[in-house]
Amino acid sequence: MTPLEEIEDLLARVAMADRRAFGKLYDRTSAKLFGVCLRVLNDREEAEEVLQEVFVTVWNKADSYRVNGLSPMTWLITITRNRAVDRRRARKLPPAPIETADLVPDRRPGPEAAAMARSEQARILACLGELPRARAHLVRRAYLDGDSYADLAQATGVKLNTVRTWLRRSLISLRECLSR
Repeated sequence: MTPLEEIEDLLARVAMADRRAFGKLYDRTSAKLFGVCLRVLNDREEAEEVLQEVFVTVWNKADSYRVNGLSPMTWLITITRNRAVDRRRARKLPPAPIETADLVPDRRPGPEAAAMARSEQARILACLGELPRARAHLVRRAYLDGDSYADLAQATGVKLNTVRTWLRRSLISLRECLSR
């Protein structure tokens, strides 16, 4: 069983209120998800709080994950990112400076989680590399740093609807690339 199949299986068991599976899911994914929280919030305490909220959501909503050909990590990371961005916006923090566009290294995962993260990261970075450089940068800022479309429009001097179109087309390209 691959690591992603294991996470998918754990999610299915969590949907049936299996506490042991929930503990294993936490062990396998918390370091990566904490890295997402920390990247968006840049505050360890806030990131820990958001991570706790994420796992409460996973416990309550695991039955909403459907095996759809997408990575279960994508589902978990999306929940995590959205919670962290919501927290960041609630604090009304300014957008992260452009210099912080590099990925924050995840220092706590075990060997299996690190290998899985490297594999997914390599695929995503390869697909981002296929996008024009400016579009890849916008995707990073919007989906990793938590910048709003309005923030990006202001930073680039481009109309809001143009930024939305660019991001939508970039995400379609990334989805196609990741499905290959």
